Amino acid sequence: MPRLVSHPDEVKIVSQRFGQGAANIDRYIELGGYQAVKKCIAQGPDWIIDEMKASGLRGRGGAGFPTGMKWSFVPKQSAKPKYVLVNGDESEPCTCKDHLIFLHDPHSIIEGTIIAGLAIGAKTGFIYLRGEYRYLIEIMERAVADAYQKGFLGKDIFGSGIEFQIITQTGAGAYEVGEESALMESLEGKRGVPRIKPPFPAVVGLYGGPTVINNAETIATVPHVITMGAAAFSAVGSARNGGTRLFSISGHVEKPGVYELPMGYNLKKIIYEVAGGIWKGRGLKAVVPGGSSTPCLLPDEIDIGMDFDQVAKAGSMMGSAGVCVIDDHTCMVEFAQRTIAFYQHESCGWCIPCREGTDWIKKTITRIHAGFGEAKDIDNVTTIGNNMLGRTFCPLGDAAAMPTLAFVKKFRKEFEDHLNGKPCPFAHKN
Repeated sequence: MPRLVSHPDEVKIVSQRFGQGAANIDRYIELGGYQAVKKCIAQGPDWIIDEMKASGLRGRGGAGFPTGMKWSFVPKQSAKPKYVLVNGDESEPCTCKDHLIFLHDPHSIIEGTIIAGLAIGAKTGFIYLRGEYRYLIEIMERAVADAYQKGFLGKDIFGSGIEFQIITQTGAGAYEVGEESALMESLEGKRGVPRIKPPFPAVVGLYGGPTVINNAETIATVPHVITMGAAAFSAVGSARNGGTRLFSISGHVEKPGVYELPMGYNLKKIIYEVAGGIWKGRGLKAVVPGGSSTPCLLPDEIDIGMDFDQVAKAGSMMGSAGVCVIDDHTCMVEFAQRTIAFYQHESCGWCIPCREGTDWIKKTITRIHAGFGEAKDIDNVTTIGNNMLGRTFCPLGDAAAMPTLAFVKKFRKEFEDHLNGKPCPFAHKN
């Protein structure tokens, strides 16, 4: 379980109520909760979307798509019901920030869901939690029940005459349903596999109706945007990247945990100041900046701002902001093997490049790490990875291929050192 930590450079917006008993609805209201939704009811849908656009809030699930723009794609008139889906299927290795929101501030997710519903004209919202978070569903369901009792959910929310209902659901523990179309399939009672796009969810989504799908952190941020005002929220972050981000910092650091820092905060400072530096006085070997699906960065590549644009310019991705720090006693071939093993296990098997590609890469890297590999195996891994990129129904194939290609490119000598019966040179380090 991620622990509550703090650092002087933190700007607590999303996490401001953590550890203050805000799972209790009366305490949440006492701390300013549900004021944002009242303001949105008064101002109307167009104002809400304009505020979201002006705030610079981008999706916190990984893709970083502008939230206000995403909501604006939903048609104003529809013959079918509209829906809001909260993606709480936090299954990306190195990532544990949504967990804390569900645990400490579930009403922020409820409030954000209502606001999203007001913006697009939806009457129903679904809050979908990761299968392994089943113990959090009790907290979420209690919060939803309390919101109904207060009249904040139902046929006449806040006495406004507007209807909005919320339904909670847990998955079966599948990484694949973190993909938005697979999430919809799962909610409809089907196997969680991706849909072919177009059509896109904003037009044809859950049960065929227009649908907005946002990550739990994105939704939990929405009430704060409304309360602060778009301009103030935007000013906290960097250009085109408004606000803060919950960074899940793990790996070989002295102070792992979840920290809320402004978008654009320097990655080197995150590692050496916020997280206390590399543990045991060791050196830095690599950093995975945005969850296991993002290409690793070398020590001379980490003096960058952590936002979607700057990390992309450095050759990686902001992703889920799951920062995994790797020390110089780590075998990168084994790290690559563990990473691809996860994606091979979680591939839904729906499309051939992902199903076969992840399996062959796993087998090949496992063979290399065991000392039975040949020189051609290294190039085979690169060839397979390149043939997966952009050729799958959903991004899982890319999520498996991109870090693998970076491992081979940046640590090729380490792969070569394992060939022809050689033991792992890091086998006896700890």
